[in-house]
Amino acid sequence: MSAQVPLVAAHPVLGSLRDLRHDTLGAYLRARRDHGDVVRFDAGPPGLRASLYAVFSPEGVQQVLGSQASNFRKENDVYTEIRESIGNGLLTSQDEDYIRQRRMIQPLFTRRRVDAYASAVYGEAVATADRWNSLSEKVVDAAEEMAEFALRTVTRVLFGADIDAAADVVRRNFPVIGESVLRRGVTPLRLPRHWPTPANRRTQAAQRELYAICDRIIAERSATPGEADDMISRLILARDEDGSALSPDAIRDQVLVFLLAGHETTATALAFALHLLACHPEAQEKAHAEVDAVLSGGTAGAEHLDELPYLTRVFKEALRMYPSVAIMGRRSVADSEVCGFHIPGGSDVYVSPWVTQRHPGHWEHPDRFDPDRFAPELEAARPRYAWFPFGGGPRACIGQYFAMLEGVIGLAGLLQRFRLTAPKTEIALQLGMTLRAAEPAHVRLTPRDGARGRVPRRAGTE
Repeated sequence: MSAQVPLVAAHPVLGSLRDLRHDTLGAYLRARRDHGDVVRFDAGPPGLRASLYAVFSPEGVQQVLGSQASNFRKENDVYTEIRESIGNGLLTSQDEDYIRQRRMIQPLFTRRRVDAYASAVYGEAVATADRWNSLSEKVVDAAEEMAEFALRTVTRVLFGADIDAAADVVRRNFPVIGESVLRRGVTPLRLPRHWPTPANRRTQAAQRELYAICDRIIAERSATPGEADDMISRLILARDEDGSALSPDAIRDQVLVFLLAGHETTATALAFALHLLACHPEAQEKAHAEVDAVLSGGTAGAEHLDELPYLTRVFKEALRMYPSVAIMGRRSVADSEVCGFHIPGGSDVYVSPWVTQRHPGHWEHPDRFDPDRFAPELEAARPRYAWFPFGGGPRACIGQYFAMLEGVIGLAGLLQRFRLTAPKTEIALQLGMTLRAAEPAHVRLTPRDGARGRVPRRAGTE
């Protein structure tokens, strides 16, 4: 017989509402510490109270995302709002629709295909380093800088020669969409989207502009198929087993998902990787020594990924400590059992890389920065879901390899040129659709004499 899930102690009237709203990450950590690996939060006043379940052990996460994935679906309010805002792409689609999309798009994310984008990544890293070198005061906000780097990289990969126009549209409008999704996704009483409230009008205007730039470029690429080699062109040429193609609207949905999933998420990981290196000079020296030995002042390409194991560990450790998606939600279809506990059907169920990747049962000194945790023998000894920044199971992120390539090649290009120090070791965090710095993550830059990365001959999307 399944056990009842322990209830997190909370306010007698509001339950856990205030804790979850004002310090979600802290509330989750305390819940695991005080109540165990499967917990229930009750939030809200009587009559409006909602229950949600959180699962923190790697074994439980594997059940939710892997072995019982068909029972834990993307049907909660946040996914509904994402679907309404940016369409029904890989992130939100389900069942046969998802399977068909994944089957058609998977060939675009093979290692060989993704490796072709390495020059674009490195080119943007060199452009960032060149701009940093021109600054008179060499102190930058790593969070702001990596947001711009990741934005320009993903728009270059998606849109090719139209990078500047597309990046400007995304830069202005995606924050509006993200704020709307988060606000509406966690509010129990939502006004209809078509009501002309100021917030709805802002969201609709942002949506129209994003749709328009995507539709224009899709139409241009469709008129000259095969002439460009950006991802939109590859989506246009993608075919299912029966020879059918994605419609222009379906292509737009995928592009918007890739922008969402490939922009802020990678930016967060890169920003904290830079800040962690700036705070840990010994680790930074190891990274510099590896980059110098492998690249010898030349360009970084996909062929160097396997030759940069320490830098890869740095990026993985940054993703462990500061997972871009700190909490992942699902909704249960039917009654189920997770780690011996009963989860009722129709419940909101959450797993949290933030908590599981700090679980003291699997990570020694979990708040300490230690890239060597990801030495091959230590990785092999841990449960599969002790580290899952890219999710897992049948809905694992299709762009995981691209994110790792972008992170490692991007860091290599920047570390070639600069030594980093941090005036502040702790950075306040803000949890929105993704985890981000709530204040400037300042890093001081010192140019490294004799270490000069070069822009690859063709820094596009070839």
